[in-house]
Amino acid sequence: MNFENILIELNSSLATVIINRPKKLNALNRATIKDLGKAFKTLDKDKTIRAIILTGSGEKAFVAGADISEFANYSVKEGKELAAKGQLALFNLIENLSTPVIAAVNGFALGGGLELAMACHFRIASDNAKMGLPEVSLGVIPGYGGTQRLPQLIGKGRAMELIMSAGMINAEKALSYGLVNYVVPQEELLPLCNKIAGKITNNSPVAISYAIKAVNAGFKNNAKGFETEINAFGSCFGTADFREGTTAFLEKRKAEFPGT
Repeated sequence: MNFENILIELNSSLATVIINRPKKLNALNRATIKDLGKAFKTLDKDKTIRAIILTGSGEKAFVAGADISEFANYSVKEGKELAAKGQLALFNLIENLSTPVIAAVNGFALGGGLELAMACHFRIASDNAKMGLPEVSLGVIPGYGGTQRLPQLIGKGRAMELIMSAGMINAEKALSYGLVNYVVPQEELLPLCNKIAGKITNNSPVAISYAIKAVNAGFKNNAKGFETEINAFGSCFGTADFREGTTAFLEKRKAEFPGT
C-alpha cells in the first residue's frame, strides 16, 4: 500500500500506521483523512493483521490538529459536510473497526488529533504529550466526535471545562483523567504498544471483534449527539466569530471575537 501522507509498517500480525506530515506536525487535511480511511479498511480486511498501532511521525506531534487553511472560508453547508464526511470516512470507521486500534500519542494531540486518538480503542502516551480541543478559540466546535467521545472517556464536567477553556492537559493529567492508559518516555512508547498488541494478537480475533462491538453498543444512545455536533459545527461556519478566529490563527495573532 502506497500513500502520500501515511506510512504503513507490517510486522507479522501487527500493522503500524504512521501519519507522515512532520513539517505540518502531522495535521489532518482531506487527503490524509482519505488515506487513513483507505488504509484502515484495507488492514481490517486482511485477516493476518490482528492489531493496529496508529502514531505520528517524529517526536513532536501525534496530530497537532486539522489543517485550518483548508476550511477557513467554508460555508455552513460545507462545514456540515466536512464533519459528516470525516466522521463517516475515518473516525466512526476506526471506532467500529473489528481489528483493535491502539493510539500511540507521541506528542501534541490537539483538535482533530485528539478526536482521532479518542476514536481508537485505547490510548498510550509519551511523557511529552499534550492534549486538548482548542476549537472554540477559532469560533467553532469539535466536529469529528470530540463533544461525544471526550465526555464518555473523562466525564461531562472535565470535558466541558476542556472544551470551553480550549485548554491543553499534559500526559500525566490525561492519565489521571482516564484519557490514556499509560504514560511512558518517548523511547518506550512504541515498545509498550507493541507489547500490549502482542498480548492482544494471542487471543481470538473473532471474540475481540465481538467485544469491540459489545462495548461500543453501550454508548450508542448518543447517536443524535453526533448529528447535533455535525449541525452545530456547520452552523459555526456562518458566524463572524468563526471568520475572526480562523483569520487570526492564519495571521498568527490573538483573536478578538465579536460574539456573533
